[in-house]
Amino acid sequence: MPEAEAQPACLQYRRVLLKLSGEALTAQNGYGIDPEVLEAIAAEIKDVHGLGCELAIVIGGGNIFRGLAGSARGMERAHADYMGMLATVINALALQDALERMGVMTRVLSAITMQQIAEPYIRRRATRHLEKGRVVIFAAGTGNPFFTTDTAASLRAVEVGAQVILKATNVDGVYDADPKQSASAKKFAELSYIDFLSRHLKVMDSTAISLCMDNGLPIIVFDLSRNGNIKRVVCGEAIGTIVH
Repeated sequence: MPEAEAQPACLQYRRVLLKLSGEALTAQNGYGIDPEVLEAIAAEIKDVHGLGCELAIVIGGGNIFRGLAGSARGMERAHADYMGMLATVINALALQDALERMGVMTRVLSAITMQQIAEPYIRRRATRHLEKGRVVIFAAGTGNPFFTTDTAASLRAVEVGAQVILKATNVDGVYDADPKQSASAKKFAELSYIDFLSRHLKVMDSTAISLCMDNGLPIIVFDLSRNGNIKRVVCGEAIGTIVH
């Protein structure tokens, strides 16, 4: 039998799913896509991909339209959620463009069929793309209303056999209170799935956490704003909070 392909010495996780919020692509105003921010994120992804890490990405759409916000203003929830899914496709295409201009081959797979701009999501096709060294960007959530992109990230991670979910946020881990509002907020180095659920922490929704718990999939919550943090996580550096 052929020997298993050796992974770089620093690489702790060979196949990961990176969850980005739509807001991660914005500048200070919190809306739209900032080209400089997009380029910086793409450059970090390129560095991690260069290590031999197989990267799948789920990106939200809150920088363009958030389904829950539309529903809160009186829109029918399913319609609002479908609009939010379309926003994630815009973000996925933007990230694909930024990566491919840097020489990183990508594929966008959409849970809602739109064959002119993205491949349909097929699990085995996604896995094959990862095996061939392509960055796979999952768009349009799960394709169903009433499910968040966090849940989509958990589902896709399980489906493609990711070893971990990397949940990129604007804080350096999970706290027992909002650290931007409470100076006494305590950061957790690690949490069990049950502790996360029982404390009603809002970093990920309960459906996403439950799916990870049922499948033994760990989640690392970390600060995206610090340059090089994605690489640090995949190389096993103890940053952020691990939920397992």
